[in-house]
Order: sequence, then structure tokens, then C-alpha cells
Amino acid sequence: MEDYSKKDLLECYRLIEPYIHNTPVMSSRLIDEIVGAKVYFKCENFQRMGAYKMRGATHAILRLSSDQRAKGVVTHSSGNFAQALALAAQSLGVTAHIVMPSDAPAVKKSAVINYGGRIVECEPNLEARKAMADKVASETGASFLHPSNDRDVILGQGTACMEFLKEHPDLDFIFVPVGGGGLIAGTALAANFFSKGTKVIGAEPFEVDDAYRSFHSGHIETNLTTNTMADGLKTILGDQTLPIILRLVDRIIRVEEKEILSAMRLIWERMKLVVEPSSAVALAALIRSSQEYTNSKIGIIISGGNVDLSKLSF
Repeated sequence: MEDYSKKDLLECYRLIEPYIHNTPVMSSRLIDEIVGAKVYFKCENFQRMGAYKMRGATHAILRLSSDQRAKGVVTHSSGNFAQALALAAQSLGVTAHIVMPSDAPAVKKSAVINYGGRIVECEPNLEARKAMADKVASETGASFLHPSNDRDVILGQGTACMEFLKEHPDLDFIFVPVGGGGLIAGTALAANFFSKGTKVIGAEPFEVDDAYRSFHSGHIETNLTTNTMADGLKTILGDQTLPIILRLVDRIIRVEEKEILSAMRLIWERMKLVVEPSSAVALAALIRSSQEYTNSKIGIIISGGNVDLSKLSF
């Protein structure tokens, strides 16, 4: 925690600002009525490549030396960071090798290819992803960039919260979905440095509740199964993200699959926003625990909108 400062976040934002969108903040009177609070949505589904991960990917590449950039970058990702790194690399003239599990959504694979990324497929488990990424890095000399457990990625993800708080500095709470922890760690850092009164709440499916268990045990927990529609939240926390979460996050709320689907449908129908299941988890958590947040001013980070339309649940 002591390794991060307000200056780090400001410098990060200065570097990446030319390459990202300052995404809009939206609201819904109906959702306000449902939860009994004033809710603002930071719409990272309108970010370049459709998700907040463009921020961290861009920052991580910009922090590499010219020699490192010349050799390319490599990551493993089921979708959004894959797309983000491919597009960020394309924008900066860098080769991107993307290790993706064989069961990654087709829409996300297609986007990676369209952004110039070089896909290497692997078996759909974390060990296979890591092994293949190591192999590619060894063979090409490319720098490995972790989708979430990386200092520069965490700082980049925190810039979404910086923008949010600049527009709404008096938020009582910010709800954030939790997968690998990069977004919630960055959000918690930004809230800590730019709005001491804002508490950060994590949201996670019961089906992949490793972050909830890690938050309570104090060490990194894993999942035996990953049976959730929120495909972006199947990864686990890391040694960079967990310490920030333990120190700066207020709580983590778990939700059922039916609650995720209901929240996703609510956003689609009432706000006319295309969001992916992982994004809807944050609203689902707020609705589940709304009685505890009555009359509060609440921010929700909609993390992304990269949906495989052929597999919609409604």
C-alpha cells in the first residue's frame, strides 16, 4: 500500500489520457426508486474496446522501455484484458501475443483479432494459461503483463474512479465487480487519495466467491468451480491486489446467478445500455443489500459491455 501515492495516479492519468475515453456517467430514476438511493453509473462499456481494462493495458505498455516494447507484450485473458492489450498495443505500435482459453467467448476472440492481437489458445484453466504465457514470453522475448495483478495495471484501472469522483466528489459508496481485483484495487486507491469519505464495496457471484473468502481469511483463496455467467470474474486475486483490498475495501457482497441476470436485464431495458454479466454484478449486489444503503449517494462502475449476443440469456 505504501508503494502507491496520489502522485502515481495523477501521473498515470496524464500518460494514458490521450489514448482513452473519459466515459459518461448516467442515472436511472427507476433504479433510484428500486434501491431507495441516488445511483450514478460510470459507463466503462463506452470505453475504447468496450471495457475499463483499456486503461490499465495502456498504462502498462507505456511504462515499458523502448527495447521492451520492440519485443512485444504477452498476457493471458478470457476476454476483456485480451482485447484491451491488443488495442493498446496496436495504438502504440507494439506486437501483442494473447493467450486465450479455448472456451473464451467468440465475440472476444474476434475482437482481439480485429485489434491486431496474435491469439494462442490453451486449455480453459489457470495453470494452462500461465504455462502458455510463459512459453510465449520465453520464445519471443515479449514482456508479460498480468491482467490484474500488476502495479501499472492497477493504477490504470484506478483512473476510472478518478474521473468518477471528479464529476461526483461526494459519493458515499462505489460498488465494483471483483474478478482478479485490478479494478477494485485501483478504485480503492483512487477513493482513498481523492475522496476519503467514499467507501468501496466489492460485488462477486456466489459461484466464484474467492475474493469474498480471501477478504475474510486474509490470504488468497481459489475456486473449485467457475459456474457463473459472469465470465470476466472467474479469475482470482493476486499478491498485488489483495493487500490493497484488505486495507481499503469496506466489504464484498455476493450475489446469485438469477440476481445477476435480473440486474443485467434491468440495465438493458431501463437504461438502454449494453452491459455484460460481470458488469451487472455490482448493481445486483446493491439491490440485494439496498436496505443498508437507503438515501445514500452511490456510484457503480459498469465495467464493460462486450457481450456475445448469440448467447444472451434473455
